[in-house]
Amino acid sequence: MFGLVDCNNFYCSCERVFNPALRTRPVVVLSNNDGCIIARSNEAKALGIAMGAPFYQAKAMLEANNVAVFSSNYTLYGDMSRRVMMLLADFSPELTQYSIDEAFIGLDGFGTGEVLREYGRQIVGTICRGTGIPVTLGIAPTKTLAKVAAHYGKRYKGYGGVCLIDNEERRAKALRGLAIGDVWGIGRRNAAKLERRGVHSAWDFAQLSEAWVRELLSVTGVRTWKELHGESCIDVGELPQKKSICTSRSFADAGLGCVCHVEEAVAGFAAACSRKLKEQRSCCGAMTVFAYTSRFRSDVSAHCINRTVAFPVATADRQELVAAAVGALRAEWPGDGKHFYKKAGVIVWDTCPSSAIQANLFDPVDRGRQARLAAAADAINRKGGRNAVRLAVEGSAQPHNFKREHASRHFTTDIGQVIRVRA
Repeated sequence: MFGLVDCNNFYCSCERVFNPALRTRPVVVLSNNDGCIIARSNEAKALGIAMGAPFYQAKAMLEANNVAVFSSNYTLYGDMSRRVMMLLADFSPELTQYSIDEAFIGLDGFGTGEVLREYGRQIVGTICRGTGIPVTLGIAPTKTLAKVAAHYGKRYKGYGGVCLIDNEERRAKALRGLAIGDVWGIGRRNAAKLERRGVHSAWDFAQLSEAWVRELLSVTGVRTWKELHGESCIDVGELPQKKSICTSRSFADAGLGCVCHVEEAVAGFAAACSRKLKEQRSCCGAMTVFAYTSRFRSDVSAHCINRTVAFPVATADRQELVAAAVGALRAEWPGDGKHFYKKAGVIVWDTCPSSAIQANLFDPVDRGRQARLAAAADAINRKGGRNAVRLAVEGSAQPHNFKREHASRHFTTDIGQVIRVRA
């Protein structure tokens, strides 16, 4: 048996932990630069506030309904996620964090039926008491069915935060009520493809033949199909790696016009791409750097920077990626001082596993020395915090021209911002 622990409305819940007055008030969290709504509490959802809605369009409605608005505070969310996972690790020897607010746990040997459900309630209660974050636990024989169970556990309060699918009757009932687009691993395009062929629910999908699914959705679809039948065959660690990774930001107000500021931003994006590549144990063979001015300003000339760099040997090294990104930007920089860039970013692509890199006989880089230096820097950053050691060109590693007008404090990571109690 597997369990999926899913934090409810995680970003909003983190903001509520340190402000009890928000517990019954609608809450939304905004994306970088306060651009769009990326998280909503249940009360905000009930008001009809759409996911991804531009903040400037929804501002009047939010104010009219007394909705609490917060800029994204990823430092707080990351630390709260760490606390949830540390508590969760006490309940199972098998813990796999799937995202910032989700984790799979192995529950074999912890009982069956009501015994297992009661153990699940103990997990949910402990996390809620220990962190203040409400969570839902879905329990089932496969990870995909555990996702299905968590879906129902969130939707219906009668489950008490724990939904168990442990027999054929419950499995069939759950699949009949679940839209095909809500099945983990199907995706929007595949859902549309299936709906055009008359497959509207997870149950409809499960009734198809394996050969038909293989022809339409390849081996990945077959794994999902088998999981819905109760056959465990998906390992989170074996999920396909991202073929490309993009890190980008929009800049507030008029944008950035100084090359040194854009360089710092691009260097930071390249460093973030390096970290993400290492997290999925892969390297990239090429990189694209881009920056462009506002498309909505007619009083100044538009300009776009877009340059691709190919690496002779696939890499995830921070120093190599940052140097290539900054070099590409400098090569395309106009130098006339007339342009202000509203957005910039770095895309790394042509990825491959770090264990299967094609070497180059004439490679001028000492890869062994490079790896030792990177390992030392990564060890310091793990101990001292992200960016404790960084390249000089990355500057202060602070967001450039970054709008965060509704930011909350770093309650758990900054001693100067902890909650003050008046006696």
